[in-house]
Amino acid sequence: MSPRPYNLGKRQGPIDRGRQQILDAARRLLADSGSYTAFTVDSVAKTADVARATVYYQFGSKAGLLEAVCDGLAEAGQMSELATAFTDPDPVGALRRFVGCFGRFWSADRAAMRRLRALAALDPDVGAVISARDQRREEGLTVLAGRLDGASALATEPSHAVRVLFALTSFETFDALARPDQDLTAVIPDILQLAKTVLRPS
Repeated sequence: MSPRPYNLGKRQGPIDRGRQQILDAARRLLADSGSYTAFTVDSVAKTADVARATVYYQFGSKAGLLEAVCDGLAEAGQMSELATAFTDPDPVGALRRFVGCFGRFWSADRAAMRRLRALAALDPDVGAVISARDQRREEGLTVLAGRLDGASALATEPSHAVRVLFALTSFETFDALARPDQDLTAVIPDILQLAKTVLRPS
């Protein structure tokens, strides 16, 4: 016999709170830890004050936890607005929206973002998660470059434009251009100015 619905309802609150507790702990570790070996399932569980098995129950694997952390950062960075970049009828306006969306995303938690990107080069689990998300950013830029080329707005080959824009919209570029105490969204105008190098003068 299946459990009564109200039993699930009673349990869902603690489950959701436990999940968020683990995600908060993961972000604190990413932002605060000085050691690149400190981000493990064990360290997250200890910081969240839960059993290691609880982390696996909630997220399935370290990669699943990292995906959830990235999803939380995307929500905080208002990445849901990225869709507007692909519905904007003006391809140049679409590119501006795209850059703005990533500026807000990267600024959601600068310290955690920096550490995730650094860990991607050292930890295969982190690397796989970050690589997949970078690939989606590149695919989005490929679509935008195709639209810009179709509107005769590109001053270079679409493939070259994608490479340039991919570098410009990376966290590393935003992070390098912004002052240590500055919100990364403050350098969106700088990124847009640099992006003009692949566009024909209007």
